[in-house]
Amino acid sequence: MGKVESIAYHLEVIMNHLGMDLTDDSLKDTPMRVAKMWVNELFHGLNPDNFPKMTTVENKFRYDEMLIEANITLHSTCEHHLVPIVGKAHIAYIPKNKILGLSKFNRVVEYFAKRPQVQERLTNDILTCLKDQLDTDDIAVIIDAEHFCVKLRGVKHESCVTRTSALSGKFFDPAVRAELFAAIPSLK
Repeated sequence: MGKVESIAYHLEVIMNHLGMDLTDDSLKDTPMRVAKMWVNELFHGLNPDNFPKMTTVENKFRYDEMLIEANITLHSTCEHHLVPIVGKAHIAYIPKNKILGLSKFNRVVEYFAKRPQVQERLTNDILTCLKDQLDTDDIAVIIDAEHFCVKLRGVKHESCVTRTSALSGKFFDPAVRAELFAAIPSLK
């Protein structure tokens, strides 16, 4: 039995324990649909083979100012309750010898977001990956996200947004940090 089939089997057991009628046309294929969605979509970042191709190029222009990619759409899953985390990531770096195509930032965010996560780890994972890929310490990652475990259960607060940041290199300098935070969108 493969991974998807095993997950579908266990979901069927859970759904039966919950009292769901799996003979109903609407529910009978749900365990397999959910298993495929988890393995191939929501949690595809758990498979290292899905890491995006990251080709850097030489910084021939000698560009050495802050570059910011803001409002990168982020969809993840809370590892505590398996409900959505939805938000935006903002990435900044000061190039040295290498630069990276802008879409690669989006792909790195997506890869690490597509696994059960806590926002703090997600922020650090993205920073660590980009430091390695760009061979520079001058990187910052900021994530603003809504957690459905806060919105739908427990305190049930609809408008709460969580911001995390991971800074390295020149971004610890108060002036550079101030420039960065002034340039990205404020919290809702």
